[in-house]
Amino acid sequence: ARGFNSRIHFCTPLFFPLMTLYHSVPFDMEAVEMTSLKRPHSEDDVGNVDEIKRQKISEESSKTGSNSEQSVDIVTEQPGKPLLEDKKDDILNEEEGDPESFADMMKHGLIELDVGITKFVSSHKGFSGILKERYSDFVVHEIGKDGHISHLDDFSVPVDDEEPSEEIFTVLSNEDKQHLEELQLFKNKETSVAIEVIEDTKEKRTIIHHAVKSLFPGLETKTEDRDGKKYIVAYHAAGKKALANPRKHSWPKSRGSYCHFVLYKENKDTMDAINVLSKFLRVKPNIFSYMGTKDKRAITVQEIAVLRITAQRLAHLNKCLMNFKLGNFSYKNHPLKLGELQGNHFTVVLRNITGTDDQVQQAMHSLKEIGFINYYGMQRFGTTAVPTYQVGRYAILQNNWNEVMDLILKPRPGKGYLVKCREEWAKTKDPAAALKKLPVKRCVEGQLLRGLLKYGLKNIVSAFGIIPRNNRLMYIHSYQSYIWNNMVSKRIEEYGLKVVSGDLVLKGGTAVHIGEADVDVYTIHDIVMPLPGFDVIYPKHKIGDAYKEMLSADNLDISNMRHKIRDYSLSGAYRKIIIRPQNVRWEVVAYDDPRIPLFNTDLDNLEGKPPPILPTEGKFKALKMEFSLPPSTYATMAIREVLKMDTSIKKQTQLNTIWLR
Repeated sequence: ARGFNSRIHFCTPLFFPLMTLYHSVPFDMEAVEMTSLKRPHSEDDVGNVDEIKRQKISEESSKTGSNSEQSVDIVTEQPGKPLLEDKKDDILNEEEGDPESFADMMKHGLIELDVGITKFVSSHKGFSGILKERYSDFVVHEIGKDGHISHLDDFSVPVDDEEPSEEIFTVLSNEDKQHLEELQLFKNKETSVAIEVIEDTKEKRTIIHHAVKSLFPGLETKTEDRDGKKYIVAYHAAGKKALANPRKHSWPKSRGSYCHFVLYKENKDTMDAINVLSKFLRVKPNIFSYMGTKDKRAITVQEIAVLRITAQRLAHLNKCLMNFKLGNFSYKNHPLKLGELQGNHFTVVLRNITGTDDQVQQAMHSLKEIGFINYYGMQRFGTTAVPTYQVGRYAILQNNWNEVMDLILKPRPGKGYLVKCREEWAKTKDPAAALKKLPVKRCVEGQLLRGLLKYGLKNIVSAFGIIPRNNRLMYIHSYQSYIWNNMVSKRIEEYGLKVVSGDLVLKGGTAVHIGEADVDVYTIHDIVMPLPGFDVIYPKHKIGDAYKEMLSADNLDISNMRHKIRDYSLSGAYRKIIIRPQNVRWEVVAYDDPRIPLFNTDLDNLEGKPPPILPTEGKFKALKMEFSLPPSTYATMAIREVLKMDTSIKKQTQLNTIWLR
């Protein structure tokens, strides 16, 4: 059993893990955070507007009959035992609000049915297991654009003639470092910091000069005589810009400007890790670059590049950082770019599985041979009473900016300070008064209120524009994902896994329709469907009509998806409807102790730890599986296809509260 830091206890016969919380505006990641999978689908909670709309579209389409010739299991209910995830470090603490309100909050949350996730493509019977009982049960290795899987397997540092000595890290006292950091960050009124040279030799002075310049990129140094003593005086060279642009003259021309390294991290997301590294290195986070963000609750391995920071200095962080390791250093002349990666390789352990050997084999063979529906996962849509796609649909795309403001700021369950902020807004409509209730101003609510304070309640468009662009576009992308999920479910329902005339495939990046004569040339794995926009074409069968009907029901014209504000115009895109994972491997292992790891990580191997010794027969069974997925594909949906479980937090919470009665 595990300890608790919350008053909500979710119990199973053997484990006591806690529920996952997500921010109301989630990030779309190549390797996205996995929710716990626990119970099969059910047919309740259908009485909402979106479901009525889907039923209407379905009824209209069904009048012409279905052309499906391939049997596709679309079972929405399978027997299974509870399956939970331990995420106790994300549970609300007392300062943020009453943790007991989480169950109430989730009563208004989404289930898969709400966002169009309704079908399966396999015929096996679902079973249960525990996902992420330990965060080390979920390991992600990035796959670079050359197909190489990133591994941490080398701590050595490349050395050149101009590499600074190890002594630079110890020659300055902690007090010196504190004063220098305050000077670099303009945190005091002083214009310089003087460091007395105790053992005055040229070599000693040189080491101090190098230490200051290496550890504090925004500073320059000079030597001064004061009262017969030697001092190294540090001062600003180029103002605040020097922080984000480490000095060029101290970097050898023969060395590549960027140090590339492999970052191994545990239970931290990528941006948190970058912020920690930048803090310890005393540089701005924007000198780091990477190809994709990675999960928090996992062990992840990915490549990072940083501008003009030596490998030696980076390697030194291994001595003082928890949950991070840096290695595989090299110097190159280019940074990394978001989206350059080929995908991610996952190693996942599902503990305490209930499936028989035959069920497991059927499920995994189906995943390997057929794949899974490439749905956008629940993380794309938020978890609160106001889903992100609603803000995109009802507000931004329909140009109803008052509705944007109301949807984001209206009172609803949530974190304590957000509840108070929204209540203040509902009562006073005073952005300044509502802001005073927010200790954290960087949330979407705080940014919108700051915008309203600056531009006034009659200029909501400009006020909303204060929110970072990626966060604003998240609402629109969420709506596109919502439409796509519903349409792909409709496509599977109507035609199964058969390629039909009117489907779309990509040829050289351009979408074309399949004619009757070509249906045997392609497989379901070639078929794409569009995210709605002004620069896409739609299938030439009843699913094309279903797109038009669904958008029309939202007062949107499928033939005119441009917005008068350019940022909010939808160009659209294409997405494969079925993804077949690559490099699929699996094995069922036995174990007795739920606390022990079931496989070695890169760090374990580097430290020479032997692989875990597992019994041939044990109290529990676990399914260990590996697979590779392309970018922007949700690993949640692959696991969903294997277990046939609803991945929404709402379903988990409903069942948890029932067990407590």
